[in-house]
Amino acid sequence: MQAFTAGRSFRNERQINDAARKKIELVFHQCDVGKKGYLSREDLKIAVVMLFGYKPSKSETNILMENGTLKDCPGVPLEQFVPLMGRKISSEDPYEKTRQTFTAFDVHCRGFLKLDDFKSAFKRVAPRLPERTVLEAFRHADQDSDGHISFKDFENVISYGLANTAVLQEPQNNSFRVVSVENGSPLIQHVFSTQ
Repeated sequence: MQAFTAGRSFRNERQINDAARKKIELVFHQCDVGKKGYLSREDLKIAVVMLFGYKPSKSETNILMENGTLKDCPGVPLEQFVPLMGRKISSEDPYEKTRQTFTAFDVHCRGFLKLDDFKSAFKRVAPRLPERTVLEAFRHADQDSDGHISFKDFENVISYGLANTAVLQEPQNNSFRVVSVENGSPLIQHVFSTQ
């Protein structure tokens, strides 16, 4: 899709959909500690963790704060946060992100995942996650029930999950869960800690 930019040039830019916009708004409200109407520097870092799964560097945080703050506001208000994060989301390559996640799980470089790979990966990112939940996620991803998850199986689950996700905060262990919901039952997609 072509978009006109302030620099009077045209560039390719994907637009975010309503689901992504709602997710960004939800994250804003969850991170707006004290309901100030804006995100402080620390709030913004947590919001990036929730949306993208990584803690931004000091320089990235500086750039986001510079691009997101208004003249009379000490932080990033919702009306600046949505387009700021929307641009970041629209510039991501979902296939590449899925490939990187799969590669991180595939520590033995076999080209497929076994249950032990899944358990090991979840133990690193979510040590308190019940083994039953990991097993359910593995069974869901193992489409043909052969005990292996190919990249194609993994990609199908992640792609489906991106369209049907929710962000849940777990304050007791300083983590967030991004879950995919299918037929009313939640299936874990991504867990990360803010520590």
